[in-house]
Amino acid sequence: MDWVPITFVTFKFLVLAIGMFYAIKWHYDQGRKGKEQQNEARAVLGATGKAVAFFILALLILGSITFVGTQMLGLDMS
Repeated sequence: MDWVPITFVTFKFLVLAIGMFYAIKWHYDQGRKGKEQQNEARAVLGATGKAVAFFILALLILGSITFVGTQMLGLDMS
């Protein structure tokens, strides 16, 4: 059973090392891209922000409707 921690720690180190390599590579590649890629990234971030805002708004509306509906039915929410 002494091999289990050694195997898991080795696997964890390997996974983290590979992840670190790809993170550094990704940041390096991002620095080499031009203004066109930055404009595209801004458009994607804007669309993502709108989608997140819509989702949060829909979640709040659904939660409000659920809360009012449970009160109308006499259910206890606490």
